[in-house]
Amino acid sequence: MNFVFISPHFPSQYFHFATALRERGVTVLGIGDTPYESLRPELRESLREYFFVPSLNDSDALLRATGYLTWRHGRIDRIESLNESWLEVEARLREDFHVSGLQPSDILKLRSKSGMAEVFHASGVPHPDLLRVRDADQVKAFAARVGYPLVLKPDVGVGAAHTFKVASDAEVDAALAHPLPTSYVAQPFVRGTIVTYDGIVDRHGVIVFNLSHEYSDGGMETVTERRDISFWSLQHIPAALDVLGRQVVAAFGLRERWFHLEFFRLPDGRFVVLEANLRPPGGFMTDMMNYTCDIDVYRLYARVVTGDPVADFQYIPRHHVCHSARRHGRRYKHSHAQIVERLGKSLLLHRELPPIYHSLLGEEMYLTRHPDLESMRDAVRFIQAT
Repeated sequence: MNFVFISPHFPSQYFHFATALRERGVTVLGIGDTPYESLRPELRESLREYFFVPSLNDSDALLRATGYLTWRHGRIDRIESLNESWLEVEARLREDFHVSGLQPSDILKLRSKSGMAEVFHASGVPHPDLLRVRDADQVKAFAARVGYPLVLKPDVGVGAAHTFKVASDAEVDAALAHPLPTSYVAQPFVRGTIVTYDGIVDRHGVIVFNLSHEYSDGGMETVTERRDISFWSLQHIPAALDVLGRQVVAAFGLRERWFHLEFFRLPDGRFVVLEANLRPPGGFMTDMMNYTCDIDVYRLYARVVTGDPVADFQYIPRHHVCHSARRHGRRYKHSHAQIVERLGKSLLLHRELPPIYHSLLGEEMYLTRHPDLESMRDAVRFIQAT
């Protein structure tokens, strides 16, 4: 199998995917915008060949790179990035080189929030009302029907970038006084806790792994108010969430893919779906999954892609693994040395994060593992105390 991996160096832990594929006999071919010499040694060792392009937004350069790799290694069997930013890029290349997987028409439907809403509606999964934003009068009429506050956000976007809340007609007028930078949608502001439904489906659409995570805060509030976010794995997926998550995965018709679904858990315990992402969960959540279940999801994904049997794959979520963020310039009560001493073996990892993560995930993070939620919450409070 020839597997073209777009941007295999980001996020940094994704070299594990390349390593796992190579272990199963896959020829892993990289295309990226980072010079080969800058790739970590483990990634370089796992790539049969790497083609550098100055920009992954340059369609002609990507065509040339993929054409060259085809000439060198033969027909391409898979093209993936496992990265939200390049879903459209990989889909165009699949179409151009007749490779199976999601095509551009699929991405247009499945990546936009308006397209997702249509799928949610058709499958009967509860979700907040959605309006494609055209002008202020239309948004105000929508608010008259569903109530303020509303959230305005790009129809296609990652995280909470360029997302804001409006709570009155006057704020709508102010927000739309100038043309928006891209297509926007409006939705009612939902008060609830974000809970995820994450996992992998095989080539038949069967879920072979799933896990749930809970967030301390919503992405918009974290970014606009510069909160210290934390999020953690759950040892049990709520039954109602599992039912809805499976409905969404089936409705999207996913094959050989990761999925990262975000839901709101409302104060009355009901769940409504927020959005679907056709990739692994972000940050270090793939590693969090491994630490939660004592497994290797990178190797599991490689088995799924190569069509190897996974019937023997078993796992039990034994721990709560938590990402706790901190921000530079904030006066924290406890130093890094004090955190290391206090947490001991429960501290798995401490990292300074790249700038692309700062607005949502903070400048640094602590990854910790705990047997119960109370000890986890104690650790979060200690790390983030100011």
